[in-house]
Amino acid sequence: MWRRTGGGNHVIVPADRQRSRDPWIPGQAPGDGSAGRLRSVQYLSFFLVRVATPPTERSSDTRPQMSRCPLIALLRQGSSMSSTTIASCSASHSPKDVLARRVDGALSDLSAIMSGDRPSEPVFRSDADALSLVRHDTAHVLAQAVSELFPGTALATGPATEQGFFYDFAAERAFTDDDLVRIEARMHEIVDRDEAIIREEWTRESALAWCKENGQPYKAEIIRSLPVDAILSFYRQGSFVDLCRGPHLASTGQIGHAFRLLGTAGAYWKGDRNNPMLQRIHGTACRDADELAAWERRQEEAARRDHRRLGREMDLFHFQPEAPGAVFWHPNGWTLFQTLLAYLRTRQQAENYVEINTPDIMDLSLWQASGHWEKFGENMFTTETEGRTYALKPMNCPGGVQVFRHGLKSYRDLPLRMAEFGKVHRFEPSGALHGLMRVRAFTQDDAHIFCTPEQMEAETQRICHLVLSIYKDFGFDDVRIKFSDRPEKRVGSDEIWDRSEDALRRGVEASCLSYTRNPGEGAFYGPKLEFVLRDAIGRDWQCGTVQVDLNLPQRLDAHYVGADGDKHPPVMLHRALFGSLERFIGILLEHHAGHLPFWLAPVQVVVATITAAADEYADDLIKALRQRGIRVAPDLRNEKIAYKIREHSLAKVPVLLIVGKKEAQAGTVSIREYGNPDAPTMTMETAIDLLADASRFRLPKVFGA
Repeated sequence: MWRRTGGGNHVIVPADRQRSRDPWIPGQAPGDGSAGRLRSVQYLSFFLVRVATPPTERSSDTRPQMSRCPLIALLRQGSSMSSTTIASCSASHSPKDVLARRVDGALSDLSAIMSGDRPSEPVFRSDADALSLVRHDTAHVLAQAVSELFPGTALATGPATEQGFFYDFAAERAFTDDDLVRIEARMHEIVDRDEAIIREEWTRESALAWCKENGQPYKAEIIRSLPVDAILSFYRQGSFVDLCRGPHLASTGQIGHAFRLLGTAGAYWKGDRNNPMLQRIHGTACRDADELAAWERRQEEAARRDHRRLGREMDLFHFQPEAPGAVFWHPNGWTLFQTLLAYLRTRQQAENYVEINTPDIMDLSLWQASGHWEKFGENMFTTETEGRTYALKPMNCPGGVQVFRHGLKSYRDLPLRMAEFGKVHRFEPSGALHGLMRVRAFTQDDAHIFCTPEQMEAETQRICHLVLSIYKDFGFDDVRIKFSDRPEKRVGSDEIWDRSEDALRRGVEASCLSYTRNPGEGAFYGPKLEFVLRDAIGRDWQCGTVQVDLNLPQRLDAHYVGADGDKHPPVMLHRALFGSLERFIGILLEHHAGHLPFWLAPVQVVVATITAAADEYADDLIKALRQRGIRVAPDLRNEKIAYKIREHSLAKVPVLLIVGKKEAQAGTVSIREYGNPDAPTMTMETAIDLLADASRFRLPKVFGA
């Protein structure tokens, strides 16, 4: 039996008809053979207010009695929420604060009626996972606003993201800044309308007919990609309808007004550059005004720390249209780059790595043999000469395997740790390029460790200790690890997967680190660890990786002779510390707001004179500093010392040594250090010793705490 509540068309789906939902497939048809729109479900938390009957009428009303508290209503309709939960709803939360519910750890519409043996709990606006609901619904309101203001616009997809939301459109013309102002204003109007959000399930035929009638080819393409007998969920708010798997809030009014549209960008349909280019409008949404204000403050701080602005101020690098996605390094920037390389070389040599270098461009046949052409071919740069096709390397791995294959290897030679600072090239759409963070040409700090299965655990532990130690040197103390294990489709036996996963797990645990699991998210050729850094303003950056590879050595016929005299493919551990040196420099600049640790700064010291009478003394000081390995720059210009101090402070130079006639006569220096309120004076020899020690021992500061 279908049960109809009230006098409208809001049909409650019986509990025994509720099923789990795959993406875009909310459930199965009721099986009554009906065509077209089978049923619609309005969120109870919104619907109940409208259908609740006065107390005097309830005795004769045969309809289910609905409470204004959606949790009580859900319990009466078959939810297994406890009475304690309901009490907490009425005591500490207003019913309007309940946005959804959590069933088996997953968010669900309030309207979805579950069987009595499936426990659920309310999702309040204050809960962390409520944010994705608000953002997803805001994306739908964005699409509704665009549809109302620009009729005929085709809708693509509009998900919530970690930073907010976006929606992709195929419009007749490009959206302007003025359009965004109008769209955002219309979004606020839609929220004020407080339109009920109703879930409906349609058949494939009905859905495709709607797409054709309303000019929605992208929605039609999504539908056609699903099984023929799939029932599709649509969400209706006012006159606007959108294909979506949900869940959603009860009404547009529950979204609130804490949202902002941020801009537009180009985006290929499904991320494929062979598909049409769409217009992406992106924005952010928060749970309340206070949260939005905090977000705006973080954005202001992020803008202050933007590495592109800092790159100009510190004269580190630039980009230009003739080389999109490629960096022009200036002397200071290249010094910083080389300092990072020297640091990594020193650390890797101490861990018994050998460094190799492989060609930037190789015959296409190697990339076909490795599998890279099949998986990454559309993002590779190729050229033809003398009848052969060559490709710029997008990764260093195949070249590293070729070095391993050169000459016979024994189990006694393992583990073999080969590092390479290889320049790689990958096509990125021009709209996706973003300073040092997203480029087309970059340097990877790769290492490939060839070992036996028995050696994986020890090697993983070594890598974890190395990674954590390195991140600490750069001022990153908050490091998180994600562990991705075997996917359903994979190569290799369960035994070797068990051993690989155990090796990674034990390596992390031996480092006294916690990790989060990403079940089934490993590559088909092996499990992996991802190291995520949290920066000074709370942003997460995935940098280092450890990836077990059970596939590439076999594909490229790499082997070693074991103790049994037979040939065996080695286990290959892909290891990256920074990932991309260019990107890591961008992260460093933003984390430190340009004020890099003393040992890392491209210019560590500026010697500035107050008067020309101190020039000779300044020259002696500069020579002595350079002899101790300090990166020092002179400023002997005929300018006021206050002007010099300001200029070098803006350039983020960590230490200024100021000398005048008095300092020259006494053999002293006056010190200005960023972040140090004191301005000590000390002998030249003492200052040089302290500076040299700080550089040698990689200290963030020299004279201050």
